Amino acid sequence: MATVSYRRVSSEDQSLDRQDLGPCDKVFEDKASAGTKDRQGLTDLIEWVREGDTIKVWSIDRLARNLQDLLELVQGFLRKKVTIVFVKDGLTFSPDNSNPASTLYLQVLGAVAEFERALIRERQKEGIAKAKLKGVYRGRKPSVTKQEVDQLKQDGLSISDIARKLDVTRQTVYRYLS
Repeated sequence: MATVSYRRVSSEDQSLDRQDLGPCDKVFEDKASAGTKDRQGLTDLIEWVREGDTIKVWSIDRLARNLQDLLELVQGFLRKKVTIVFVKDGLTFSPDNSNPASTLYLQVLGAVAEFERALIRERQKEGIAKAKLKGVYRGRKPSVTKQEVDQLKQDGLSISDIARKLDVTRQTVYRYLS
């Protein structure tokens, strides 16, 4: 029976340090948005845990993308007879104790977290729209230039070869060529 932790931050430049989960036998970490499907740390955690293990997570929003994802993950751990502890939220879910109040708290807190993320995205979208009107928002810098694409095309490379060479999609290459 091991105690493991899962810590996640949304980007590479953020620190995992504030998610202090105490001593653990094994730590799984991700530096990726919860909306990202490719969270290798979470995938490894799911594969690694065994019956009788305990998982510590700082808070509900560090584990799941949305309420459905949260419920599926928690239920999956409980089916494996693994206990999951949300430290900040003060919630523990164990396979031998089906506490209806804890389940309600989980659903309410998960729904609130999902709502909060939706509000943040909405405010971000509004901020970007205002910045565009002022002419101060330019978006991210292009990963390639039209000159690079044109030169490779003149060199006789196919669309697929250009895309591979520049590490972009074929659609991006077509966009630059049109």
